[in-house]
Amino acid sequence: MIELKNVSHDFEIGKKEHKSIIPVLRNISFTVGQGEIVTVVGRSGSGKSTLLNVISGFIHPKEGGIFIDGTKVSDLNEAKFADFRLKHLGFIFQSFQLIPSMTAFQNVELPLILKGVSDTERKQKTKEILEKVGLLEFKDHYPSELSGGQQQRVSIARALIVNPPIILADEPTGSLDSETEEDLLNFIIKLNKELGITFLIITHDERVARIGHRTIEIADGRVLEEAVSV
Repeated sequence: MIELKNVSHDFEIGKKEHKSIIPVLRNISFTVGQGEIVTVVGRSGSGKSTLLNVISGFIHPKEGGIFIDGTKVSDLNEAKFADFRLKHLGFIFQSFQLIPSMTAFQNVELPLILKGVSDTERKQKTKEILEKVGLLEFKDHYPSELSGGQQQRVSIARALIVNPPIILADEPTGSLDSETEEDLLNFIIKLNKELGITFLIITHDERVARIGHRTIEIADGRVLEEAVSV
């Protein structure tokens, strides 16, 4: 489903003779199988977020190859990767990334508008997804009128609306209290079991890491260890 082969990346700091090279990812290789929940853990600065951005196509790796669902996405240009993302990937962010001027319904509906789905079809699908995440009654509420847990469920609904086979999550519980976090983790497990969605989750939280079928630990931009959950 997802395969990284010897992926490396660095950032250049400064200009010309004062330029410095900061290695961030170093020869990263691993796979995520269809229907798996894989969690990636590591300290702040270990390269977790850069890794997710590279897989997502927001950063192009300096070396190595990235394959998603059989496509070598590291060879795609920006426009083609944007189209690929819309069809194959859903995203859950720590900060929710909801548009404050749009209602819950409008936020969830947006990816279908970008895909050119007809008005009737997208409104029906949006209602169905909001009902699935238990937020249909809040469809006309703006993000500021929702709790943190409700906002995260809206972002999950938005991720699900295009039926992606893979969801990439960056610290999805980082802005939630412990009780809401538990509810969200149970919901992710439910989506994985019932819909077969593959999850790759970046986290520093041990409770989040434990829901993974496998956990990959990275340090200083390298894979340090892989562990299978029991």
